Amino acid sequence: MAKIILSATMIRNPLGGMNQWILAWLVGLKRLGHDVYLVEHFGWQDACYDVSKGIMTGDCSYGVRVVKALLARYGLENNWCYIDENQAHHGMSKAALAKLFESADVFIDLEWGEWQEESAKIPVRIFFDGDPGWFQFSLMDRIDKGQPLPIYDYYFTDGGLIGKPHCGIPLAGINWKHMISPVLLEGPGRIGADPGRAFTTVMNWQSNKEAEYRGEKYGQKDVEFMKFIDLPRMVGQPLEVAVSGSRVPRELLLDHGWQLRNADEVAVSLDSYRQYIASSRGEFSVAKNAFVKTRSGCFSERSGYYLYGGRPAIVQDTGFSEFLPCGEGLLAFSSPQEVVDAILSVTENYDHHSKAAREIAHEYLCAEKVLFGMLKTVCII
Repeated sequence: MAKIILSATMIRNPLGGMNQWILAWLVGLKRLGHDVYLVEHFGWQDACYDVSKGIMTGDCSYGVRVVKALLARYGLENNWCYIDENQAHHGMSKAALAKLFESADVFIDLEWGEWQEESAKIPVRIFFDGDPGWFQFSLMDRIDKGQPLPIYDYYFTDGGLIGKPHCGIPLAGINWKHMISPVLLEGPGRIGADPGRAFTTVMNWQSNKEAEYRGEKYGQKDVEFMKFIDLPRMVGQPLEVAVSGSRVPRELLLDHGWQLRNADEVAVSLDSYRQYIASSRGEFSVAKNAFVKTRSGCFSERSGYYLYGGRPAIVQDTGFSEFLPCGEGLLAFSSPQEVVDAILSVTENYDHHSKAAREIAHEYLCAEKVLFGMLKTVCII
């Protein structure tokens, strides 16, 4: 059994989707028999999102309350520490945190550059990139400016095609190892029966600013979504997006037949997020423009939760169709007509696609399997 520290954001952004992603790491590692701890730093002033008030604040109390209760579900209520902007320690004490870093076997960073000094003597230090393209572009910018990069022993990315000749993402001098984001196989879900009210997704209209690299511009989901805006009129099935962002063209989307929900309301908690997915007919989702344009191979763990729930996922192809089985349960698309064909196929043979969706989640996305593979790669099993 290894003692593992995970650096990740839960308390600063305590929404259901984010917390589900981090829990897959924590709980997956714990189920493999490891002693796992969450550490988080405030990062910058007013970095905490208080969902109840809809504001950014330096007060971490909302996030602490939510995350502490979630971790307690899995016997991890004492295995966390958050340092706020006043340097106060929540969860573990300052002394206990220092002792943890001195005794840990593995450090996994999902944030980049966090806890560099504290983790320097840990035998195995791992970084995981969950935003392929933007992240490597930012590294190249730092390299061009002569700025040093944090050093890790191993670098993983969920850009499954990074390093392939047809992928447009630079390596930034790093030997990237491929790893799909883990999915925690628990919560509501069923095969077939009551296929739900609509094909849905949960998304941010513009989660980052447009990026530019070597004269090319790379955008967010808004860029790709507009290519498919006429779909509700084409498919004859309800399509709904739970969307967040200050620039969402709500009237335009409504005029084109889209049903809209507020993403923060849908994902206000882990349970509400899970239930929204479980009550859907399936997922229809575009990908970020940068993921598509670079042929990154990125596959969202959000789609993995639709699959686990027995909800077929119709997802814009970023190249993941090269290493994940597609056509049954998981249907990749590149054009509006391919979406129309996919929805027709799912509608006509729902139970078959539902069963195939769940099988893909168990075979390829299960947190324990994915994380075991990562630890085996770094010789920690």
